[in-house]
Amino acid sequence: MDKTGTIEIKITGQIGSIELKPDNYDIKQLAGMLQNIEDLLYPGQKNDRPLITYNVQEGSVRHIFKTPIQYIIGFSAVLSQINEINSIDFLDLRSAKAIENLQQIAFQKNYEFLISTSVNNEITLCIHSGTQFIRTENKWVDAEFYFYGILKDAGGKGKANIHIDTQEYGYLGIETDQNFLMSQETNLLYKKFGVRATGKQNIDSGEIDTKTLKLIELIDYHPRYDAEYLASLISYSKNTWQGVDPETWLSEIRGGYEG
Repeated sequence: MDKTGTIEIKITGQIGSIELKPDNYDIKQLAGMLQNIEDLLYPGQKNDRPLITYNVQEGSVRHIFKTPIQYIIGFSAVLSQINEINSIDFLDLRSAKAIENLQQIAFQKNYEFLISTSVNNEITLCIHSGTQFIRTENKWVDAEFYFYGILKDAGGKGKANIHIDTQEYGYLGIETDQNFLMSQETNLLYKKFGVRATGKQNIDSGEIDTKTLKLIELIDYHPRYDAEYLASLISYSKNTWQGVDPETWLSEIRGGYEG
């Protein structure tokens, strides 16, 4: 069995009265397509993702992407599920947004997208101006989050932001007020911080839309072992645990489990 497979995204449509083809397909649209395919195949962290190669062919515009076959098999199953339930609500956030991006282009330019894989040519997803591949909005609610990590970047030419490298969520960009950055008297870079931020969260999966994050507060974060604080907590809880036999309590918690 081949170690690589392909995904094809065929686009048909017109620019005015001229049929769409590679010669009149603008690089801005191409850049968006390349980002979309990366998010469809690898919606998580991109740092260690496998290689994706690309070429474009005639008829009208055929985007051909090649990557390891195991990911093509998984993507083929995703296409099948979208077709079956006619919804993208089950997808990871980035994958769902990539499909939405194609749907928006279909609305705006009256293009038709036909997505297929080399695993099974019979499984195709067709996106056009009459389809409605858009997430259910009420699944995403405003929420507040705390992140901890090293602040690696701050600023921005247009919209100001900070970037914090976290162990749990990876590299996060968080929108920040320019006045906040201007008011800082010390260098923030390469120091550990806690970040309090707002953003959108999926009420079903708990997934965070990292592109909606906005800074509320930057917290000086210095985790350390504090013996005095720990002793005070133990002293405070002694009265609560008076008369409780630890072995009996553990046995009740475990139930019939013998470990």
